[in-house]
Amino acid sequence: MTPGSRTESGRLALGSRRVSRWLLSRLAGSVFVLWAVATLTFFAIRLIPGDPAEAVLGGPGSQASEETLEQVRRDYGLDQPLVAQYLQSLGRLATGDLGSSYALKVPVGELLAAQLGGTILLAVVALALAWLIAIGLSLWSTTGGRVAASVGQGIELTSAALPHFWLATVLIAVFSTQLGWFPPVSTGDLRGLILPVVTLALPLSGFLAQVMRGTLLDTLDSPFILSARARGEGEIGIRLRHALRHAAIPGISLSGWALGYLISGAVVVETIFARPGLGRTLLQAVTLRDVPVVTGVVIVVAVVYILMTVVTDAASRLADPRLRLEETR
Repeated sequence: MTPGSRTESGRLALGSRRVSRWLLSRLAGSVFVLWAVATLTFFAIRLIPGDPAEAVLGGPGSQASEETLEQVRRDYGLDQPLVAQYLQSLGRLATGDLGSSYALKVPVGELLAAQLGGTILLAVVALALAWLIAIGLSLWSTTGGRVAASVGQGIELTSAALPHFWLATVLIAVFSTQLGWFPPVSTGDLRGLILPVVTLALPLSGFLAQVMRGTLLDTLDSPFILSARARGEGEIGIRLRHALRHAAIPGISLSGWALGYLISGAVVVETIFARPGLGRTLLQAVTLRDVPVVTGVVIVVAVVYILMTVVTDAASRLADPRLRLEETR
């Protein structure tokens, strides 16, 4: 074996060890996040006034007898100490058992599987639209002079501060009631998806544009940009080929958080637009004190957030060669 081959083998072995450590740290962090989410959800849902046994029987209006309530408590383990209920809940979650819905009497896994697709579609399309708006706004505000910079900054601040419920109400009033372009509630087709997507995307786009604009301005003063200008490359090519990629790195790193933000916003949006999904399911479950459904929704959202964080971390390394260089040292 030549010295060069030994050196290359050593680099590959070092790279494999670094990837293994990265995966192990991600796995340990994911387990901790899921445990923390399950724990906080378990105790928080029990702070809601009411008896879980009544939720099993259909709510306070069921007028169930005390004997029936006692039987339900025994059947569901609600008569045991809180710590014992907590440990049993963790044990079920560790095996992938989310339990059955108190209100609907169906497995939580099946219920969430039927609702997950709609929420993920809504969040992913909204994230894509938010990125398109943020890229366009940041490019325009950094190339259009002082007026464009001032107007763009105002648009970014205003968009980032818009509450979802207020924006949804305005969009329905303008584009549904007055203009009649889009339906005010979900219809299951593309037209029924547009207003919910815009409602979620606009506030996020303002935040992403703020992050990208600041990074883009710093990147345009970097030495490699000055070198590109010295080679005679045009300003459009510099921004699209060089500066934009570096400016997008902070936004890419925040995309995992952004997806979680969009899913949490879906609670409001899906309720206002009567759109089926995890957000609307979560709101109904909290109202009915349906503990297994609430826990299941939160766990699923946490898993989606973890997966998205891993993907965005990998995308950041692909977009930024400096991160890959640090890993090989």
